[in-house]
Amino acid sequence: MSAVLDAPPKERLPVELARLSKRLHRQVGQAVVDFNMIEAGDKVMVCVSGGKDSYALLDILISLRARAPIHFDIVAVNLDQKQPGFPGHVLPDYLRRLGVPFHIEHQDTYSIVKRVIAEGKTMCSLCSRLRRGILYRVAGELGATKIALGHHRDDMLQTLLMNMFFGARLKGMPAKLVSDDGKNIVIRPLAYVNEVDLERWAVHRAFPVIPCTLCGSQQNLQRVQTKQLLRDWDSRFPGRVENMFKAMGNVVPSHLMDRNLYPFAGLQATGVTDSGGDHAFDGDDCGPAPAAAIKIHHSP
Repeated sequence: MSAVLDAPPKERLPVELARLSKRLHRQVGQAVVDFNMIEAGDKVMVCVSGGKDSYALLDILISLRARAPIHFDIVAVNLDQKQPGFPGHVLPDYLRRLGVPFHIEHQDTYSIVKRVIAEGKTMCSLCSRLRRGILYRVAGELGATKIALGHHRDDMLQTLLMNMFFGARLKGMPAKLVSDDGKNIVIRPLAYVNEVDLERWAVHRAFPVIPCTLCGSQQNLQRVQTKQLLRDWDSRFPGRVENMFKAMGNVVPSHLMDRNLYPFAGLQATGVTDSGGDHAFDGDDCGPAPAAAIKIHHSP
């Protein structure tokens, strides 16, 4: 087991777990409030894949619902994609023990993906499209008003970097959006949560995690490499990843280059001082680079 998942010494465990629980519930609650994710009378469809993130999402939302000042319902939904060896009993057994209403949707998307995608090629795009369409339909059938997904802060940053690196666009993964079909509101209550905390929570809560044999084994995926990049940065330069995430909510369109977001072509000098404007001839105000990042090149 990795160092990230190793439990702390027993004498420290209760205090650290109490802090972890408080932090997770506070962060999820704050995200729900900040983006008005859940409203009175909502029926929230929590998509549970069998992974640590969706288990944690369901677990925390159930806990928060018990203390919430408004009433909302929760229904857990799992899409059984008929992957070979998938233990179909695990999720139903767990959800019954939890006492939460649930629905298992059986759709053989695995065969479709294997048939359409050539061996060795990335399966995620097609798999995601198929899964998304099915979940949208199921939400309508169940009368769900919100669809909750288990993406966390690190997923959102990975998406931002992947779109920059491979899509040449500044686009992340929003905490709340209208679905492709225009009929559903999709929410990500784990938006403020660090993945490492979810890993620790999954161990503490002993979630019956089911590995994804379809895409989980594709170790050369760009997302896997981007995740490793962010983990490395976070280890070497504490605070860098957190600042990147904060930047996603602190956008200055006038200092980017999207002509659709800011009227660059029509800019005129106004003669009025703008304290938030560009100091054209100043150096950057980001401070010195960390010592570990400074490299001195000597002439041969």
